[in-house]
Amino acid sequence: MKAIMIDNYGSRQELKEKEIDTPSINESQVLVELYATSINPIDWKVREGYLKEMLPFDFPIILGWDAAGVVTETGSRVTNFKVGDRVFSRPDTTREGTYAEYAAVDSHLLAHMPEEMSFEEAAAIPLAGLTAWQCLTEFKSIKEGGHVLIHAGAGGVGNFAIQIAKNMGAYVTTTASGKNADFLYSLGADNVIDYKNEDFSETLSNVDFVLDAVGGEVQSKSYRVLKQDGTLVSIVEPPSEEEAGTHNVHAHFHWLEPDGGQLQKLADLYEQEKVKPVVGTTFDFNEKSLQEAHALSESTHARGKIVIQIKK
Repeated sequence: MKAIMIDNYGSRQELKEKEIDTPSINESQVLVELYATSINPIDWKVREGYLKEMLPFDFPIILGWDAAGVVTETGSRVTNFKVGDRVFSRPDTTREGTYAEYAAVDSHLLAHMPEEMSFEEAAAIPLAGLTAWQCLTEFKSIKEGGHVLIHAGAGGVGNFAIQIAKNMGAYVTTTASGKNADFLYSLGADNVIDYKNEDFSETLSNVDFVLDAVGGEVQSKSYRVLKQDGTLVSIVEPPSEEEAGTHNVHAHFHWLEPDGGQLQKLADLYEQEKVKPVVGTTFDFNEKSLQEAHALSESTHARGKIVIQIKK
């Protein structure tokens, strides 16, 4: 099968197209013929070597941890999926990722794709959608009418978080570039703050929950807008417990845990037209296109998800 992989840490030029063996599966896995995958910041952070202590993979490494495709083989203990099923997944974080024509995926990490969902939409959901879901559901009960602040709302995690928070009954404020305001209002945001022209920490107060996808100064300023006993969850850098404590708020760092059951809940919300993935840019499945896709992701200015079409 064709795969795009790296043999060394480094620049985008390390992404190389190769022919390798199709993976074999164990009794609890399925083999998925991949139709689409997507790009996430973890991809280029692994490629650059930023995460080598956290994820000490041996080379070669196939990046990519979003999968959408069709089951072509099932392990002997798999009962809830069959050959021909359209599925999507956030597979385990191994060195055998999804920049490939096939992937072996643990069956408990899979979800069935709704009939009307495209493979491109399915590939856009798992990592970003599950990250948003877990941040909003596992740290604090968001009550109807509660105020949620989502930083970088136009990004992959942010646009899911806006939709999920609105479905939970929250009042949603998000920060983004002003050019994305109409787009974010269309997702359900109640208030869009143009971070280039307005300091959110000077206009907001009594926020119940902050999802931090930026870090640094933005994270520090976020403590100021939270109400007493409010909660901040960061997906980019561990918050300072001491700094959070001085503001009498709670702060957590979240690293995604793949979960097929939660992914199926997102599929249900999709069917109910309450959550819709935003496919921003699509690229073909080849070495040059993957390098271009990484460049776009590294710019941090992509709107929606960057999707790779493996099979059309």
